[in-house]
Amino acid sequence: MRAVYYERFGVLPEIRTLPDPTPTPSGVVVAVKATGLCRSDWHGWMGHDPDIRLPHVPGHELAGTIAAVGRDVRRFRVGDRVTVPFVSGCGHCTECRSGNQQVCEEQFQPGFTHWGSFADYVAIEYADQNLVLLPEEISYDTAASLGCRFATSFRAVVDQGRLKGGEWLAVHGCGGVGLSAIMIGAGLGANVIAIDIAEDKLALAKALGATAAINSRNVSDIAEAVRDLTGGGAHVSVDALGHPQTCCNSISNLRRRGRHVQVGLMLADHAMPQIPMARVIAHELEIYGSHGMQSWRYDAMLEMIRSGRLAPEKLIGRHIGLNDVPQALANMDRFAESGITIIDPAA
Repeated sequence: MRAVYYERFGVLPEIRTLPDPTPTPSGVVVAVKATGLCRSDWHGWMGHDPDIRLPHVPGHELAGTIAAVGRDVRRFRVGDRVTVPFVSGCGHCTECRSGNQQVCEEQFQPGFTHWGSFADYVAIEYADQNLVLLPEEISYDTAASLGCRFATSFRAVVDQGRLKGGEWLAVHGCGGVGLSAIMIGAGLGANVIAIDIAEDKLALAKALGATAAINSRNVSDIAEAVRDLTGGGAHVSVDALGHPQTCCNSISNLRRRGRHVQVGLMLADHAMPQIPMARVIAHELEIYGSHGMQSWRYDAMLEMIRSGRLAPEKLIGRHIGLNDVPQALANMDRFAESGITIIDPAA
């Protein structure tokens, strides 16, 4: 198979021909039809993820058809159209048994703990516990765009943030995660404020349902601006970027007893941000992390898509082939893309 491959962190990956994977007894091999390019892949390539062992094939947002099935797999067969959460559970640890596979103690993460989907084929472990069957009306591109961005945002906004219609949601950072959160918040009937430094991203955010947009380059105090717009502060606020400043702003712009959800990764030099703890205590704020979404929760998200309340395909910015991935991956630290880049391994 052809795959994006690197042997050293931070060195431009290559396109290599590698052996096709074979399924483990509880796993499957998926022929990749579409896969998303994500900033998490950039973090991995830079060496920020301790789970990655070199050499490595990145990629964790995928959709395709099952090409081979392990002998112990019972729920899936060759030819099934599937996707998979980027955090997959082992099925037997305490967290998996409680339904929280997204924080599995022995989790499988394609593109991180194992080789990923920037390839013609990818091997997926624990298939019965984690694969999601795709309805025929949902395309491979749309399913790949769900990946770690839309699905993660769904859990962050719906499950962790507990956002309700009529409440205010502030979203800091309008990349793939942020735009997903904006669309989901609007789909729930909330009032959404988009915050970013790029006018094109803010324009797209408003097109996707944001009630208001704030260019943080033009505002001296983001938290105060949000509090003014909302009449006291956001009920829920999401840091979709992952930066000490956006994290602090997201917490500071909450109203009393508001909920902050940290989705953007805080790695390397940003791993220990300062937060306004006095405000957290005095206003009884709630702070949550959000790390993927369980496969059993996909039904609720897919139903909102099928009903027309959510349209994740609107987040797709461009399509590229495998040959374009190395440079596109290296450029992800520039935050230049509007929307999600989808990779077609056959292109």
